[in-house]
Amino acid sequence: MGGTSDRDLARTLVKRHGQTYAAESGIRLRNTPQPLYQALVLAHLLSARIRASVAVASARALFDAGMRSPRRMADATWQQRVDALGEGGYRRYDERTSTQLGDAAELLLEEYNGDLRRMRDAADGDLGALRGALRKVPGLGPAGSDIFVREVQGVWPEFSPHLDAKAVQGAERLGLPTDSGKLARLVQEGDIAAFASALVRASLDKAVVNDTRQAADG
Repeated sequence: MGGTSDRDLARTLVKRHGQTYAAESGIRLRNTPQPLYQALVLAHLLSARIRASVAVASARALFDAGMRSPRRMADATWQQRVDALGEGGYRRYDERTSTQLGDAAELLLEEYNGDLRRMRDAADGDLGALRGALRKVPGLGPAGSDIFVREVQGVWPEFSPHLDAKAVQGAERLGLPTDSGKLARLVQEGDIAAFASALVRASLDKAVVNDTRQAADG
């Protein structure tokens, strides 16, 4: 497939499936403490072996129950967190995840005063340093760290483009380049976060691949 066709396919993918998971969860992502924390919670939930739709629904349930900040998450009881996760369908890992969310909120309050911008400042543009700090958050791990960076790269542009292994897998399914640098050049700079999420959706759902190809060909 030639370069022009790759670009058309990428832009069609963004247009049809480019909603970020943060947006789907109702997070209005900005470089302010509360939405950044919510993106971290979402990344934690998405990193488990569970359907993305369940993770999104469970994040919404936590936020609807008032757990939108590290302080509110830490102040909630373990059972309140379990109940919210269960409401979203996150039942397989609900008890362990409830504990991890509480521990993570406490760590963020102690280390960063609940403000992930302090973690960003400490990383000073070094992706490895940021990943290292994120992996110290209970329950996040390597996958969750990558998901968080993927979601927030639009408001933390020094870490963009960030197309993680799952996004590259989606590119492969679409027949797009699997080199992250070549992939990033297929779309506008401001569309990278949406493109990354759309590629992940393609990796998870063959229907996304088929729909995008048909629309691009049409």
